[in-house]
Formats: sequence, structure tokens, C-alpha cells
Amino acid sequence: MSDTSTLNATTAGIDAMSPELKVRSSLNPGPRGRRPKRVLSRRNIFLYGILGLAALYYLLPLYVMVVTSLKGMPEIRLGNIFSPPVEITFEPWVKAWAQACTGLNCDGLSRGFWNSVRILVPSVVVSILVASVSGYALANWRFKGSELFFSILIVGAFIPYQVMIYPIVIILRELGIYGTLTGLVIVHTIFGMPILTLLFRNYFASLPEELFKAARIDGAGFWQIYGRIMLPMSLPIFVVAMILQVTGIWNDFLFGVVFTRPDTYPMTVQLNNIVNSVQGVKEYNVNMAATLLTGAVPLIVYFVSGRLFVRGIAAGAVKG
Repeated sequence: MSDTSTLNATTAGIDAMSPELKVRSSLNPGPRGRRPKRVLSRRNIFLYGILGLAALYYLLPLYVMVVTSLKGMPEIRLGNIFSPPVEITFEPWVKAWAQACTGLNCDGLSRGFWNSVRILVPSVVVSILVASVSGYALANWRFKGSELFFSILIVGAFIPYQVMIYPIVIILRELGIYGTLTGLVIVHTIFGMPILTLLFRNYFASLPEELFKAARIDGAGFWQIYGRIMLPMSLPIFVVAMILQVTGIWNDFLFGVVFTRPDTYPMTVQLNNIVNSVQGVKEYNVNMAATLLTGAVPLIVYFVSGRLFVRGIAAGAVKG
């Protein structure tokens, strides 16, 4: 077909268009706006390069720990810490869990693990429940002295723990629970409440106030509004509180070594005793396996609920 016939056919097609289509065609001549940016632009290369270096900085030690924990001691003595294991063995993991010695005890991390669980569960549950109710009251129920109480909580959230250790030791001793898991649960619960109350207060303050007012008009009381309206809308901030408490309590060493005795040591104190043991040959593979076992619980909790953690922080930590 010649160029002349093609042009005539195009002109005939335009003439055959309805007036509405002609207007749309004149108003939308083609795609407009900025051209899409190139994937390999200088900005993207710089950005992803920095992110890659940051990821490598954190992943490289983890890689060394994993490969070392899967090697035998003869292979470790060769000196190449970055090489993958020639022969994978899980014996260091078994020994770290059930056979590593600390003094006269040779039961590994298992005893410390169950002590940590017995400390963690009641501390997390009690501190989150109390803090959520306190934050809800401070955000929605104005009472006399509420601002003073809130100011005290903020101050308490930033007092260094080391300042309070000696007075707490005296208090727990007078109560007869020093050196017990109950005393350590109380300590973790008290120290976790200020920052958790602040988070819950800010989150509840960011929720639509009309929901609270409508429930009050319908005759709902304090606990009805909390249980039927606030709790169903507060899953993200509860996940934030849970992750903060789990990581803080599980990774704690200072309170564990001060407020407990050898038979009630948490997992972190057991890990320190295993790594710093001066008996026998230094077994680096067992130490690495013990470290990974100790850090497994908070890592699993964060990876399972990490998305809700980000949502809760964005919704509650910067509002109010």
C-alpha cells in the first residue's frame, strides 16, 4: 500500500470518529510527565551500594558464627574462618545445649533456657497488660494528676538501670525474694512499664476520638471500651510491645547476674559462663553454637512479626 493511500485511510478513520472520541483524542495526545528514571542511575548505585555494605557489615559476623559452629576443632585450627565447613557436624550444637560445663554443672544451656522462659512469659504478659491499661487511661480518661503521672513515667523510662540496682537489691532482700525468679520477674515488669505505657498512650491517642465518644454515649464503661473497641484495633502496638519486651528481657545480662543465683541463672548468664570458662580447651565451635542458640528466640519473634512491628512503631511511637 502506498503512502498516499495510507494517509487517506487514516484521515477517513479520524473523520469517521464520533465528536466525543475526537475531543478525547485531542485532550490526550499521548503519555506525559517525567520520563522514568534509569535503574542504573548514579543515585541508585550509591544508595544500593551503601545498603549493601551495611547488610554485609551485619551478615558477615553471622556467617562466621554459623560456619564455625558447624566445623570440628581440627578444621577450625587450620585458621580460615571464612571457608565453609568441609565436613558438617552438629556435635557442637548438642554439646552447647546439653553438655557444656560451667563450674561443676555440665548441663549446657538447657537449664538457663528454661529459666529464661520462666522469666520471660510472666514478665511480658504482666507488663504489657498493665501498660496497655495505663496508656488507655492516660489517653482517653482524663483524671486529676494524669499529666503528673505521665511525666513521672517519662522520667522513669530514661533513668539508668545501674542507678537503681542497689536499692532494688535491698527491697527484694527485705521481701525475701532476692535470688529467685519471682524477684527478677518483678524487676523486669517494673522497668518495662514506663516505655510501654508511653507507646500505648501515644497509640491510643492516635485512634479516632469519635469511637470513644460514641461508645460513651451508648453507655459503655471503662472496661467495655477497652475490651471491645481498643483491643481489637491495637494489634500492631501489642506486637511492638511484645518484641521490645522479649528482646530486652531475653537478652538481659545485668539483671540476670545481679538478681539471681547459679541455679536460677538465665540463658545469657549461662552463655557468659560457658564462653569464659577456663577449664579445658577453648572450643570455639561450641561457643558459636551456644551464642546462636541464645539469640534464636528474639530473632524468630522479630522475623515472624516484623511487619506488624513497623506498622505499630509508625502508628504509635511518633503521635500523641
